[in-house]
Amino acid sequence: MLKNFPKQPVIYVSRDLERAIALSSQKHYYIISNGSPFAKRLQKSNPNIILVSKPKLLDTHELLEQPKIKKFINSLPDRQLMVFKNTALIEKICDKNNWTLLNPSARLAAAVEEKISQLEWLGDLQKFLPPHQVMQGKNLEWKNENFIAQFNRAHTGSGTMLIKSKSDVEEIRNKFPERPIRVTKFIEGPAFTSNNIVWGGKILPGPIMYQITGLAPFTQNRFATIGNDWELPNKLLNKSQKESYQKIVEEVGIKLAHDGWKGLFGIDAILDSKTGIMHLIEINARQPASTTYESQLQKTNTTFEAHLSALLGLPNTNFTLTSVSNGSQIIQRVPADGALTDIKKKIKKLEKLDLNVILYTNKEPETDLLRIQSKKGIMLANNQFDELGEKIKIILD
Repeated sequence: MLKNFPKQPVIYVSRDLERAIALSSQKHYYIISNGSPFAKRLQKSNPNIILVSKPKLLDTHELLEQPKIKKFINSLPDRQLMVFKNTALIEKICDKNNWTLLNPSARLAAAVEEKISQLEWLGDLQKFLPPHQVMQGKNLEWKNENFIAQFNRAHTGSGTMLIKSKSDVEEIRNKFPERPIRVTKFIEGPAFTSNNIVWGGKILPGPIMYQITGLAPFTQNRFATIGNDWELPNKLLNKSQKESYQKIVEEVGIKLAHDGWKGLFGIDAILDSKTGIMHLIEINARQPASTTYESQLQKTNTTFEAHLSALLGLPNTNFTLTSVSNGSQIIQRVPADGALTDIKKKIKKLEKLDLNVILYTNKEPETDLLRIQSKKGIMLANNQFDELGEKIKIILD
């Protein structure tokens, strides 16, 4: 339970209920989401969960526009809203309805996250990035060396391309001759992430997680983030490498705080397997998807408690996040053909392994289908499952 939780209602509006449930037992905390099977099951024991059931899942801005939801929000005095990821459209809807939105500015979030604008925002902190440059598509060249190409906007791996040949270059040159592209040196090595909070101008660094990326059968996108393992970093990183990672977190966090940020931000970094150098590869100016399960593993002094406290402007009296050194989660994304046979049988098999499984109703390829959570790690090494991970893979493959 969050200490000093205000008496005025806080309403979390989210497309996916799982993003919002870390404080679902709080008295003045409400959740508005889609009526998925998972959400309906939780709603039975929590009257503060309000669901919208439609033929398709509604995005956050669509939920906010529902007459039923507007009426409910307006029925609560002095309510404050929060969302998973703020956008200009969400801000416009809240402004039109005179609703207080707790999230930081969507404009700042976009400047920090988007691949081209991010470089200007980082300024001197570009020193943490791998070697990179920005050019138009027509100016790309193949120099017999793999590289990463990114358009300005990308999400969980979409918009990120590994360029491996002259024909790859020619395809981009022909399709996107005028589009700005960020070109980055390709680095081999394990990726790491963490959920960090700007709270009252202070930076709270979260536990370092290994980032599970691009593994079959969970996704067909090499760069798609599909999960996290809290146990593996202690096996892969030495003290100096952990310190290098935390230096990136601290300096990016200080800059965010200076620009008025509050609440969660994620830092993705990659360890160069050849040099041992840690490089910044992505900043998530929002609540990262791993926040909820991390908070459930922590139980007290959680990441989500700190996030909401920061958004509410509660005093930060030396709050320390609970460390996490075990546990994992992995996401099965919707296959390209949209099919995953015997889904209920697979879920039962997974649950027999003492795993928590959340089923989503998404249909679009590469959207979340299953979220599989374990109190133990599932990775043995970079891109290599341990025994439990292999059992999960066999069930789903």
